[in-house]
Amino acid sequence: MVVLMYVRFPLLLRNVEDLLFERGIDVCHETVRFWWNRFGLIFAGDIRRQRVSAMRGFRHWP
Repeated sequence: MVVLMYVRFPLLLRNVEDLLFERGIDVCHETVRFWWNRFGLIFAGDIRRQRVSAMRGFRHWP
């Protein structure tokens, strides 16, 4: 969920850390960065594929 928040919304690593801390999860921004480096490209690729497939439903899409 942390990586999805970082990929999906324009948040900084420290913003994600603060949001999690407000929810009772104490995690360092470096841990978020590590998770992003490990899983981020996978999630970003899935989001990109979903957006492209949704755009192909429009008639002006080539």
